[in-house]
Amino acid sequence: MFWRKASHSDKETESAEKDAKMRELRATIGALTGRSLKFCNDACIRLYLEARNWDVEQAKKMLEETLKWRSTYKPEEIRWHEVAHEGETGKASISNFHDRQGRTVLIMRPGKQNTSSAEGQARHLVYLMEKAIMNLPEGQEQMTWLVDFNGWSLRKSVPIKTARDITYLLQNHYPERLALVVLYSPPGIFETFWKIVKYFVDPKTFQKIRFVYPNNQDSMEVMKTFFDSENLPREFGGKTTLIYDHEEFSRLMTQEDVKTAKFWGFDDVHCHDAKDHLSNAEPEPVCIA
Repeated sequence: MFWRKASHSDKETESAEKDAKMRELRATIGALTGRSLKFCNDACIRLYLEARNWDVEQAKKMLEETLKWRSTYKPEEIRWHEVAHEGETGKASISNFHDRQGRTVLIMRPGKQNTSSAEGQARHLVYLMEKAIMNLPEGQEQMTWLVDFNGWSLRKSVPIKTARDITYLLQNHYPERLALVVLYSPPGIFETFWKIVKYFVDPKTFQKIRFVYPNNQDSMEVMKTFFDSENLPREFGGKTTLIYDHEEFSRLMTQEDVKTAKFWGFDDVHCHDAKDHLSNAEPEPVCIA
């Protein structure tokens, strides 16, 4: 069998069909106001359709569930001072570099887990996701995760239920936001945990996950393909030092809270409360990311 290369007209037809489905989805969800209207921009509509293979009815159901969740969870209202204790060890943070595609990079270090609150861990991650999305370069809708397993053990792993709930939250309310997830140097014992967790992962997300081992040259090609070694921390096979300064990161996140308030049109009191909390707090412990 011979496969015909897609022609320019084929691509135009496909693009027109997708545009029509985007208009259809907008029409089916009805008139929106306030934050829901701001949230459902063209990029958002496209991501939900892509997550459901351009099935308008399925995308509508998914998007409506997210709008309901956002109206009660209010992720855009979470402020850094509310979740800062979760980030004290640098177990999750937004990096100061991008991948080769210019995407925002989140660094996860599960070996530095420092709390046992499932709700606290979820709110911390949601906060970082919201901030990462706000800071995506123009034209970029996805981000990259780098997960460093140094120091990780089953004792420090989150409970299976927590892992499942967070996975569902990300897949259902942040669809198609992950371009790549690198699980870097996971210990053999992680396979026991992974055998259970992977059943919660959506097939499309599953395809974006890469296991990378520093002693395996083939898997290390992933790092060369997606990252510039000059920017990449040594913990991931690069040349820079991974430093997480909690006080400095807190200052940056407080600034991000101000930007978030302006974007969503909040009362400035939210940001003033965060700044006051930060300025009156005791010096935080310093770690590196």
